[in-house]
Amino acid sequence: MRVALWLLDSPRLGDNPNVKHFAGRLLKQPAREGVVAAQSRLGQLMCRECGNARDRRIGQDLLRQAARAGDRRAQRELGQIDD
Repeated sequence: MRVALWLLDSPRLGDNPNVKHFAGRLLKQPAREGVVAAQSRLGQLMCRECGNARDRRIGQDLLRQAARAGDRRAQRELGQIDD
C-alpha cells in the first residue's frame, strides 16, 4: 500500500495513467480489507480517472466508507462530487 501511495503522490509519476492503474491495483486488496486510507485513495482515483459509471459508483461507495470512518480527504472529495 505504501508503494501505491508513494506512486500517486510522486510529482513525476503520479500523472501517468499506467502508474495510476498500477497503484489502483495495489490499493484494491487493502481497500477490500477495510483499510480506510486505501478506500479513500482508491475511491478518489476511481471517481476521477475511470470513464464508466460503474467504476465511478464503486469509487463513490469506497469514499463513503472512508468518510464514515472519519477520513477527511474522502469527506472533501464527496463534498466536491455532491456539489
